[in-house]
Amino acid sequence: MIAQDGVNASLEEIARRADVGVATLYRNFPTRDDLVRALYDIALTQLETVREEIVAAPSAWDGVVVYAERVAEWLVADPSLPPILKRVARIDPARPAVDFDKFIATLVTQAKRDGDLRPDIETVDLALLMTMVGSLGGLGDGYAGQWRRQLVIVLDGLRATGRERPKLPGRPLSPSEFQAAVHGLTRRARRAQSRRSAAPKDAGA
Repeated sequence: MIAQDGVNASLEEIARRADVGVATLYRNFPTRDDLVRALYDIALTQLETVREEIVAAPSAWDGVVVYAERVAEWLVADPSLPPILKRVARIDPARPAVDFDKFIATLVTQAKRDGDLRPDIETVDLALLMTMVGSLGGLGDGYAGQWRRQLVIVLDGLRATGRERPKLPGRPLSPSEFQAAVHGLTRRARRAQSRRSAAPKDAGA
């Protein structure tokens, strides 16, 4: 519901879909923001598993790649996360994962020292880029399948010069597929729409 309608999604509809009474929902989450905070805390728990994987990476650059892949995949799979994170940052600025942010900042600094990451990249750049790639999940299935390809392009741009460039996964969308993704039209739907547009209009209409 939040992915579809944002954090102002109907609490009554959320309760209905969860198959609980509205009173039960309000008993557990007295306000809308209480629900958002609970969802945020779940997200933080998921972040901790990513931290463990990053620590196990053989180099700081590999850790950056793990971070980028997991966060982008996470955002694509759950488009509700960006509005949840944005709401928490506004209503409770002290709540965001400051410790995790510092952890990623240290990772970025080490990757630059190793000469694997561009020296002019900062942690915020990385976060913004992952948010951009992850936003493909909110644009529909026509876009969502492209995130891995776009992520490799982004990571390639983050690497220090002189490094071997990886082969891009998947394939780019064709012009017609891109239009279908943009406008939500399949090839069959476009043909049908074209036939309707070409059909002579009823003179009495």
